[in-house]
Amino acid sequence: MDVTAQLDELKNKYKSVEVTKLVPVEFDLGNLVAYDTNPVNAEQLKKSTDAYLKGLAREGTQLLLNQIFALQTETTPEGVYAKLPAPTTVLPRAKPIPKDNPLTRWEKFAKVKGIQKKKTSRKVYDDGVQDYKPKWGFQGANSTQDDWIKEVPDRADPMEDQYEKEKEERKERVAKNKTQQRRNVQESAALRKGQNPRDVRKAEVRKRILESKGSTASMGRFDKSLKNEDAVKVKREKRKFDSSTMDGGKEKEGVMNVVNKLLKNEDGKLINMTTAVKHVHQQGGMRTIDMDEGKKNKKQKGRSKK
Repeated sequence: MDVTAQLDELKNKYKSVEVTKLVPVEFDLGNLVAYDTNPVNAEQLKKSTDAYLKGLAREGTQLLLNQIFALQTETTPEGVYAKLPAPTTVLPRAKPIPKDNPLTRWEKFAKVKGIQKKKTSRKVYDDGVQDYKPKWGFQGANSTQDDWIKEVPDRADPMEDQYEKEKEERKERVAKNKTQQRRNVQESAALRKGQNPRDVRKAEVRKRILESKGSTASMGRFDKSLKNEDAVKVKREKRKFDSSTMDGGKEKEGVMNVVNKLLKNEDGKLINMTTAVKHVHQQGGMRTIDMDEGKKNKKQKGRSKK
């Protein structure tokens, strides 16, 4: 039985894994890259571009796979993996390496004192309610609002509401915590920019002082200065007055602008005086009121009541 035709068909369908090149191909297996420096056949490229480029891509991929299969392998439950060597080609980064965030005040203190963060449960068992409650926060175990009785401390006002006092102290602690958190964010932002947090705070205070001085009518000229306060110069805009001997056309234009603003309706459109007069006449015309006649009518009505 002659199977030569079938073998030739299979040979054409499945190409060999052995690829020969005139110039040896260089590999960077760490980056899975193959560098083929062989010259391109211009005639074949013009004759059949797609087929020629696909052939080059297939040969380069086959050579790269041959190198990968020659590496040392490692078997894991997920499958067989090849151990890639370290990359030899240095690839440029699109962006610089991110810098580490500066340490906060607490992180600096913990580093000096050797305090290490330990992961603990957020909930604790409360014997009073026989259930687990959060350590802090809403309905936390540290809250004493559910206590039906409170001991009044010594030297305290016996008429003072201890529940209200504890509530106010809790609000103050929360506000203080938020202030410290905001300060830490500002300090870390300043350190990230390479600035001194103290100088940044001074500049912010100076800016606020300047804004407060500009809020008065005198632009801070007659305001009292604080102790050891630096002299702050506030830029004042000079008032501009029109000339008393201006052109008649400009004066007329200014007067008409004022009139147009006064005659504007609520929707921003000008009122048509002709249409307004016609509307008044259609409603029966404008009525004139005689003040003396009105007073006489009031007196007559008052006498008739008597």
